[in-house]
Amino acid sequence: MSEKPRVAFFDFAGCEGDQLQVINLEEKLLDLIDIVDVVSFREAISEHSDDYDIAFIEGSATTSHAAERLEEIRGNADIVVAIGSCATIGGINSIRNSQDFDEVQERVYGDEADMFDSWEKAKAVDAVIEVDYEVHGCPIVQDEFLHVVESIIRGKEPDIPNYPVCVECKLNENVCTFERDEFCLGPVTRAGCDSCCVNEGTRCWGCRGLIDDPNEEAHKEVLEEYGLSVEDVIKEFGLYFNWQQEVREKKEEDEDE
Repeated sequence: MSEKPRVAFFDFAGCEGDQLQVINLEEKLLDLIDIVDVVSFREAISEHSDDYDIAFIEGSATTSHAAERLEEIRGNADIVVAIGSCATIGGINSIRNSQDFDEVQERVYGDEADMFDSWEKAKAVDAVIEVDYEVHGCPIVQDEFLHVVESIIRGKEPDIPNYPVCVECKLNENVCTFERDEFCLGPVTRAGCDSCCVNEGTRCWGCRGLIDDPNEEAHKEVLEEYGLSVEDVIKEFGLYFNWQQEVREKKEEDEDE
């Protein structure tokens, strides 16, 4: 591109923590501004423009209005990038997908539940529009975000890991979370976070989503080794994986037909 591409940031159902990660790039923010022209970013600037080349979308889609906005954004942008768990895999919002929707509405909104026209299931952005690239995580990893942006500008495919967090844990010489008598989603979760949660003494929660071809049998073997069954831990998969699981089950059903 002869001129800097014009970029815009948009937020849907989410906490907007991923946009804060961008703002908090500190001195690296200058590197970003040096290669792109930010024309719309509600959390950072007051200006707004519908003339942009690249759209960064945070948050999941939960309403028909959101779907209309996404279609409009897709129509304006040459490239759409989903950032953060809610946008890429449905995220925390998809916890409700496996619950009774009426009960969820009443629990959240009480007597005013009928005033909110929400979908029964929260969806990832790519369930509504075509997405060109994704930046995973809750929140996103700042260096990975910059890598994706720089790759797009250079016309290169971003190098996003498609192996489990366990690989990074071993490289970081962490004691396996299962050895600490804690359940961990690292065996099936996409790496790229440098196993940051396990490094700090906690466990992998699965915020970067399932790898493309998770070795579920190997994960079951790990569970069995530590005296756990799939039934024991199925609720753990509901924190981030609900939407992905639904998509995979639908795909398997279609392949069986």
